[in-house]
Amino acid sequence: MRWAKSPSTDLEVLQILFLAAVAAVVLYQLYATLGRRTGRQPEEVVDKTIKPANGSVLESLPNVRAEDLAAIKSKQPDFDPTKFLSGARAAYEQIVKAYAEGDRETLKPLLAAEVMDNFEQAMASREAAGRSEKVEFLTPPRLDLEKVDVVGDLAKAVVRILAEVRTRTKDERGEGVDDRRTAELWTFEREVKSANPNWLLTYVAAAEA
Repeated sequence: MRWAKSPSTDLEVLQILFLAAVAAVVLYQLYATLGRRTGRQPEEVVDKTIKPANGSVLESLPNVRAEDLAAIKSKQPDFDPTKFLSGARAAYEQIVKAYAEGDRETLKPLLAAEVMDNFEQAMASREAAGRSEKVEFLTPPRLDLEKVDVVGDLAKAVVRILAEVRTRTKDERGEGVDDRRTAELWTFEREVKSANPNWLLTYVAAAEA
């Protein structure tokens, strides 16, 4: 004797089949999205971050081409991006603070003549207005080596610098405090045949933050 199928039973079977089909589609979409390797995977990314000896991770080589590094090393075999950026960061902090304080003796060995002239005019104007400044860094500046180049015996390096600074200004009206984030491109140069190992700041330009 056969049991007759009720309409409700057929409906339940159809619902189960429908849900199974939906589940299959969802699983396929998950596999299609997560199961395939797309783009560069973490283990495939070359870490170009420079890690100074002090443990900080502040500098990197995001845009520097290997052939440009090879070119500068052919003229200056001891060129080390890690040491260069460490020195550039120290120079940047010195220059910013010295400029704010009008410390010409600190600035002169670090700046090219034209840059020093521009700084001198700005400092003299500030002093004539009876205004003084102090600068402090709210966070350690970040430096990225954007480009290196060699023209003849002149080596050039462009460094992108992001910094958060607090400027305290005093004048006859009192003291003002200004916190801001700066983004600049600093160009350093040196003659590779020179006995002087120092790089000079030759140009400063604004950059995108």
